[in-house]
Amino acid sequence: MKCALVGADGVVRHAERHPTDAGRGPAAVVETILSVAEGLAGKAYADGLTPTALGIVVPGVVDEARGVAVWSANVGFRDVPLRDLAAARLGLPTALGHDVRAGGLAEARLGAGRDTGHVLFVAIGTGIAAAHVVAGRAVTGAHGAAGELGHILVRPDGPVCGCGRPGCLEAVASASAVARRYAELTGTDTGTATTRRTGSASDDGSAAGPGRGRTMVTAAEVAARADAGEEVAAQVWRETVEALADGLATAQALFDVATIVLGGGLAQAGAGLFDPLRAALRDRLTFHREPRLVPAVLGDEAGCLGAALLALDQMETP
Repeated sequence: MKCALVGADGVVRHAERHPTDAGRGPAAVVETILSVAEGLAGKAYADGLTPTALGIVVPGVVDEARGVAVWSANVGFRDVPLRDLAAARLGLPTALGHDVRAGGLAEARLGAGRDTGHVLFVAIGTGIAAAHVVAGRAVTGAHGAAGELGHILVRPDGPVCGCGRPGCLEAVASASAVARRYAELTGTDTGTATTRRTGSASDDGSAAGPGRGRTMVTAAEVAARADAGEEVAAQVWRETVEALADGLATAQALFDVATIVLGGGLAQAGAGLFDPLRAALRDRLTFHREPRLVPAVLGDEAGCLGAALLALDQMETP
């Protein structure tokens, strides 16, 4: 859990990290969230500050209007009224949001997409998720599920995704998919990596085969090997870039954004990803305007900053 006291100007006054320990079960995770929030409020008062609102963001499906964490595979949430629980515990106006949408909100207003207007933030980690931010507001969708870019169909005959359908973008081009594909082609790990859908912006895609105690080569290592001229790594990386370009071209046709911000473990490959991806995306566009394609700059603080922005926005909503 990444937690912070954030001023109305977006500046972090104090930051903390705490283990989620999801294995203890969802009720224990909720209690930890509430306890950490109480501790942050206490820290604010001790420093002569007055907390005015609380923002919480979680992975999975989130009903922001009702303030309910509908479902999350990572922490086991099912219909948890987290906003009301936190508001009752702390006595503060509380906003509940989705972690990737919050990260996109922060990048659009404080980071790489600042002053752009129309931004698509894409987090490429264990899975792939996106946030469409228009005029500083993240679009949630009719059912709170907007931004599932990872489940665009890009390879009908491709590997089976964690959602059960073959050929989704995240089954081909997420960091974990890169690691799995490389392991399959090289035989470096005969175990089967488990796909976890997280929407995390910081996962490097490493995974272990069950019962073998071995770790797959990570996506970052595949990128480095491709850059060094290794043939198999170069093939995997090329397939990844092509699939990402297909997904981003589809997104641009739908959203017509000015800037696409890429975050997460895969984006840390730098020019090794962005140079070929820009070229591949350009080749796929016809009459559509080419968006600016840039790396995220807020790192793993983006979700935390976005949670604060959601809380501040709620204060301003009549």
